[in-house]
Amino acid sequence: MRDVTDLLTANLHDVFGNRDPASRRAAIDRIYTEDVVFTDPEGVTTGRDAIEDKAAALLANAPADFEFTEDGRRYAGADAAALAWAFGPPGAPAVRGIDIITIRDARIATVLTMFTV
Repeated sequence: MRDVTDLLTANLHDVFGNRDPASRRAAIDRIYTEDVVFTDPEGVTTGRDAIEDKAAALLANAPADFEFTEDGRRYAGADAAALAWAFGPPGAPAVRGIDIITIRDARIATVLTMFTV
């Protein structure tokens, strides 16, 4: 996976939108650097295990019909990209936000998640 837009998609759907623990973990190991840094309004976490814990907790606490959808255009440069998203039942998102990623060695090195206010 070399294309930054592929990494955006994998971050949103294969990790944070994936309710299957085994395939989610495989995606985490495939797309993130070992020392990935994830920052959101709740704080900063570091490492693949922290990403796994974050995604698992999010999905465990969300209703079964909640899903992530892309919510706008993708923006990409050589080593950074951004994607707006929505999370909630189909057609009625409960929250919207944006993920901004940076890339190192063809993997995601940082994720900055911001929510709409």
